[in-house]
Amino acid sequence: MPFPLLSIITPMYNAGVMLDSFMQSLLTQTLTNLEIIIVNDGSTDGSGERADVYAQQHAQVRVIHQPNGGVSRARNAGLAVARGKYVTFPDADDTVNPTMYQTLVEMAESDNLDAAQCNAEWFFQASQLIKPLIPHDRLRSTGVLSGPEWLNRALKTHRYMHVVWLGIYRRELIEQLQLYFEPGLHHQDIPWTTEFMLNARRVRYTDRVLYRYYMHDSSVSNRKRTGEKNVAYQRHYLKIAQMLEEINARYQHKVTIYPAFHYQITHEALSVCHSIRREPDAGARQAIIHDLFATQTHRRMLRNARGIRQWYQLLLWLSRLYRWRKK
Repeated sequence: MPFPLLSIITPMYNAGVMLDSFMQSLLTQTLTNLEIIIVNDGSTDGSGERADVYAQQHAQVRVIHQPNGGVSRARNAGLAVARGKYVTFPDADDTVNPTMYQTLVEMAESDNLDAAQCNAEWFFQASQLIKPLIPHDRLRSTGVLSGPEWLNRALKTHRYMHVVWLGIYRRELIEQLQLYFEPGLHHQDIPWTTEFMLNARRVRYTDRVLYRYYMHDSSVSNRKRTGEKNVAYQRHYLKIAQMLEEINARYQHKVTIYPAFHYQITHEALSVCHSIRREPDAGARQAIIHDLFATQTHRRMLRNARGIRQWYQLLLWLSRLYRWRKK
């Protein structure tokens, strides 16, 4: 059997009613030379059985069942069996435009790209509002750029998100780098896409909106957390800030480390500061402040702050943290 052009790798945990619309959006893709790998991450709502039905009915669909271990382990399991020239990682509760993968694969094939990325839209289920991820006045379609050049341009929009579902990626490069997702880390897309782009030689972006991300309260990134759950969650951002600084250091003699790459580190860490202000539990607030200082994140932010506005935010926050901190 010939290798497919694209492997679609999707972690799935209790996708619920969204699974059917997601699968239909994949099965109606105008690109047909693809494989769909659903990694059932210990679903308990019948999603795994429904995915099996799709696999029985469609030869290009394969389902892997494994105990619940999180998105990273599920994506790594998919990568281990993927055969496509390119890979992508959509979420099982979103939908993709019927032409998304044909558009991106044609871009990659015609320009010998390591990655092709597109625009997306937020769909707010409560209000039914739709909002583009990157407004067109912030960024238009590009020609071929190096990975670092593209990442710099994207980050400077202040709307770009380090999410793997925005594009397709050359599998051979992922394997050369032995680039896998960090198990147990929320928002692991941030260090993964950063390291991939610092190694990518040819990347292009189209401003066409080809992916719909559904915003709902039950998603991992939108869930409201307080107390100990919030303390644990903020540790992921502290870890990401550390990982980003380590990636910059690893590649500083190989590629240009743009100011936006430093800015991103402080930006991620400042999100922890904002969570402290919103946390209603005094003990949890002190625990997050303790973690921030114990991980030397205050110094990490000072090393990486860029631009007058970010410096102002940082100094304001550090003055608050020193004031709020209980010795």
